[in-house]
Amino acid sequence: MHTLHLKKPLAFFDLETTGVNIARDRIVEISVVKALPNGETEIRTRRVNPEMPIPLESSLIHGIYDEDVKDAPTFKMFAKNLATFLDGCDLAGFNSNRFDIPMLVEEFLRVGVEFDIKNRRTIDAQRIYHMMEPRNLSAAYKFYCDKSLTDAHSAEADTIATFEVLQGQIARYQGKKVIDSHGKELGTVENDVAALHALTASKLIDFAGRMVYNEKGEEVFNFGKHNGKRVADVLKNEPSFYDWLMKAEFPLDTKRKLTEIKLRALTQR
Repeated sequence: MHTLHLKKPLAFFDLETTGVNIARDRIVEISVVKALPNGETEIRTRRVNPEMPIPLESSLIHGIYDEDVKDAPTFKMFAKNLATFLDGCDLAGFNSNRFDIPMLVEEFLRVGVEFDIKNRRTIDAQRIYHMMEPRNLSAAYKFYCDKSLTDAHSAEADTIATFEVLQGQIARYQGKKVIDSHGKELGTVENDVAALHALTASKLIDFAGRMVYNEKGEEVFNFGKHNGKRVADVLKNEPSFYDWLMKAEFPLDTKRKLTEIKLRALTQR
């Protein structure tokens, strides 16, 4: 039984992949711990055939080699069942806002399975940890749970550890205010998904961070020659930039979000 106060299921998950390029790399293992409002949990772990060679440097990290997944299902083969299992769930993980969620969304987009996260709250335990005790997952597990993470980089071990770490964080910091390096109050740690989402959610527009919200809440580019410029202004003044980005190797999610902004601007004329 877990100690989280939930109104809807909260799915903790972790991915092992062929690499860290969201547009190019693929999932080789996924594990999900679904915490239910009644205190129970469900765990599902699956190896995935990435349909591409796993680089040796990646295999040396997570211990999964080509031979281990050659007979495993592709992501497309179980994507619909996974989407159903995650239906109605908020999402949580460790560095999940910057990597695991973007990678998962990209895989769903690639196989044409609907997986909308607009109405889901997302909690990144790493964000809370780095705000309060800057270190990695193994150190977090030792600090909050007084346990050693002996099977690090196994998707299931990392997922279960993250699940326990978040509960430990809540127990330790409940009611405490979070202050950033500039002295600005960011919120309070509470045993509440909405409050935790508000603390850990980023200002990213697309998961790859190519577009973000500035201090005024405006959509701006976050890379290259247009860094800091309003997306709407760039699309208006340099239409060819949109065409270039759509043809270049950017994640499908980035292209989708940019298209949404472009279409919105057209309807507002």
